Amino acid sequence: MSIIHDMGIGSLSWTRSELKFYDGLPPMVLDGSITAKDSLKLNCLANLPLELLRGILTRVEESGCNWPQRKNVVACAGVCRIWREIMKEITRSLEVSGKLTFPIALKQPGPRNTLIQCFIKRNRDTQTYHLYLNLNQASNDDGKFLLSAQRFRCTAYTEYIISLIADDASKDSTFYVGKLRSNFLRTKFTIYDVQPPNAGAKVTKSHSTKLAGMKLVSRMVPSGNYPVAHISYEVNILGSRGPRRMQCVMDSIPSSAIEPGGMVPVRSDFPLGNRDSFLSIPFFRSKSTSVDSFQSGPLSTFEVEMLSLKNKSPRWNEQLQCWCLNFNGRVTVASVKNFQLVAFVENGAGGQEHEDVILQFGKVAKDVFTMDYQYPISAFQAFAICLSSFDSRTACE
Repeated sequence: MSIIHDMGIGSLSWTRSELKFYDGLPPMVLDGSITAKDSLKLNCLANLPLELLRGILTRVEESGCNWPQRKNVVACAGVCRIWREIMKEITRSLEVSGKLTFPIALKQPGPRNTLIQCFIKRNRDTQTYHLYLNLNQASNDDGKFLLSAQRFRCTAYTEYIISLIADDASKDSTFYVGKLRSNFLRTKFTIYDVQPPNAGAKVTKSHSTKLAGMKLVSRMVPSGNYPVAHISYEVNILGSRGPRRMQCVMDSIPSSAIEPGGMVPVRSDFPLGNRDSFLSIPFFRSKSTSVDSFQSGPLSTFEVEMLSLKNKSPRWNEQLQCWCLNFNGRVTVASVKNFQLVAFVENGAGGQEHEDVILQFGKVAKDVFTMDYQYPISAFQAFAICLSSFDSRTACE
């Protein structure tokens, strides 16, 4: 690790300047923080013997399990193409390693049997939501920034634009990764991914909005509009007491994924539709096609039952006079927004709930909410599902 710090690249964090990269030049050169002579010295590091280089980078990868140590891995991948390719080979997927490293991990399923702890901060004034990796439950630090979303309300629907950075809510941006859209009553939501979730996914054309300066402009989206999940909230016609009831159908995840030996299509790269697409995310550039970007086959070649998630049934506590769920200390404030989702399998006339919580969301402060998720959903999908809970809906409560 001392070798990396001596090179002067161990202090980088996963920021906009880190995502911007051109082959042969490290990110620091682009913002003028080091001289051309220093950049030449860094580029000479690519000429190290591959065996020695691989050994050094392997030690760097193994030395840090969580952020901020993981930023050293990202910094190494930003030195040059050779370092980046070796790091891509060494760094395992999130499902296997349980480590969030590169941005692509936000689109990969979480680890099995382990909840990744995150939290969401809401800004009521700007209608923005920021997702962070929770470093320490008792820490006041914001932690590692992962995703952001901005809410736009229209007459017929509400839309959340999800981005890799905190200050860009445009669909024309290279940092745009997807969106969440509601129906008129805000009882049904659809999660759209900008890239196909599997090799057989079909794009959906629909009227959408983009941010042009400070104005919302309606347009037709010809591509990058792949539905990956549908969320529905049960309408409470009788007005009975109780939490919201919701169901999520994961269009990109087969129900067999939760069975022993089950698999989820895993994306290992951000595919490039053209030369300019995702130009600023080169860690994932690949010559392979979109079909080769997946580690398992398409879902659309045959009929597959999709994974269904439902609220874990709460219990009414007579002493507290409220509905209760065990969040294991991760939720401290009672709210109608709090929920836990478990896999639900249809079985004849009824259904069967699995015990393992796949996603839980709850309030801990006025504008702070915890979000914990695990396999088979990704951070992007979990974040979008939680965003749907922020919309108030009288018909469901």
